[in-house]
Amino acid sequence: MVLPSSAGDFARRVIAWQRQAGRHDLPWQAGGRKRNPYRIWLSEIMLQQTQVATVIPFYRRFLARFPDLASLAAAPSGEVMALWSGLGYYARARNLQRAAQEVVAKHGGRFPQRIEEIEALPGIGRSTAAAIAVFAFGARAAILDGNVKRVLARFFGIAGFPGEKAVETRLWALAESLLPKRDVAAYTQGLMDLGATLCTRGRPRCGDCPVAGLCVARREGRSEELPTPRARRPVPQRAVTVLVLRHRGRVLLEQRPPKGIWGGLLSLPELPGGKLSRPFADAQPLPVVRHAFTHFRLDITPLLCKVSRCETAMDGVWLSLKKLDTAPLPAPIRKILETLT
Repeated sequence: MVLPSSAGDFARRVIAWQRQAGRHDLPWQAGGRKRNPYRIWLSEIMLQQTQVATVIPFYRRFLARFPDLASLAAAPSGEVMALWSGLGYYARARNLQRAAQEVVAKHGGRFPQRIEEIEALPGIGRSTAAAIAVFAFGARAAILDGNVKRVLARFFGIAGFPGEKAVETRLWALAESLLPKRDVAAYTQGLMDLGATLCTRGRPRCGDCPVAGLCVARREGRSEELPTPRARRPVPQRAVTVLVLRHRGRVLLEQRPPKGIWGGLLSLPELPGGKLSRPFADAQPLPVVRHAFTHFRLDITPLLCKVSRCETAMDGVWLSLKKLDTAPLPAPIRKILETLT
């Protein structure tokens, strides 16, 4: 265990490294100390379980359409989901708009500054609330996202899966004890940058790390084994057959239920049991699309069927294949439909 006297040295080294070698040109960092709370909040939600390089183009497109909190709160949900399409974890988008609406209704459209009020908004947990408060309002609060968990687990040599309650509680206590009295924003950004660029899951660049000399994992040769990974379990495999009903350059889509996989998005109708209950001319199976979720893998078998007319009795919408770019579609469904254009 690193001695408590090392805590101040840890923070100083992280801050100095961040100022010299950390990330300073991310699009949501614009504004210096007077940064926009809406943009910081949007970036923090998008960055949950998603890498920076993936987020940046989505962030820019989203911000171009919804430049402020009021425009997001008032937008049709379909437009919000369409701009989130492809980023995954779609509950984030639904919660983002719900939170914007709550800020308008309960806080007069001004993003709350108190951490407790930020955390009370939909889709915002303890670490995300702290990050928003630190970067937007200069609060002194600890964060503990995935990158920071990895840095602290290695630095202090803490074994055990960080998602376990006892391990997470210990990491939170350490995160709070390491907080400097000043320069908290630079320190917090430095922790994020360390985890994202040096203290990575595989092949950590310990030789470039500003705190390597104090790191237990480095000293004991345990950098590759810490943090302890989640116990491996067999990944369930599921399969579904979807119906691609095509008529004159349009396809039939159905809106998914608001909760669950791809909640609120448009998707192709699923066939119970994978069998057609009615005959279609020229039914043609398309290549299987495989998609990995967090807890299972899904094989999607598309069945292309041409129909002679759009049947209004069917529950759904007929979408032109020329409008795929603006439709709220899950990534694998979009992949299937793009083969038809």
